[in-house]
Amino acid sequence: MNDSFTLYGFASKQERALYRLLISVSGIGANTARMMLSSLTPTELCNAIANGDDKLIKGVKGIGLKTAQRVILDLKDKIVSTGIADELHVSESHSAGPQVNTAVKDEAVSALTMLGFSPAPSAKVVVEILTEHPDMQVEMVVKEALKKIK
Repeated sequence: MNDSFTLYGFASKQERALYRLLISVSGIGANTARMMLSSLTPTELCNAIANGDDKLIKGVKGIGLKTAQRVILDLKDKIVSTGIADELHVSESHSAGPQVNTAVKDEAVSALTMLGFSPAPSAKVVVEILTEHPDMQVEMVVKEALKKIK
């Protein structure tokens, strides 16, 4: 029997609502939901769910392909019906956030993953860099990402 209270704090109401939706999914517990929210921003997570981006969700430590697909399947309609998607300005398209060169993004994230960095935080940094400098080459993106990650 567990006699302890565990308190969690959230940066926004949307983050808390998203956490509650995540723990409603079979196979996602409190720790996994917190790991997802610390690896991805609520907007990124909602975009990934809305667009069926299981690769981004799978990049979170402890999430496998089946769990990522289950999260997408269970929550795709719920994030729209609860209004979280509107509050976070989620766009249902084939890109995560602003228009970035997906080939360069994927290659840079792959290179960073090979170097031992986690895919989800690496993708976050790479998207930031490509948003600021959309024409940057893969090698330069990786160099900039290494500066920001360390």
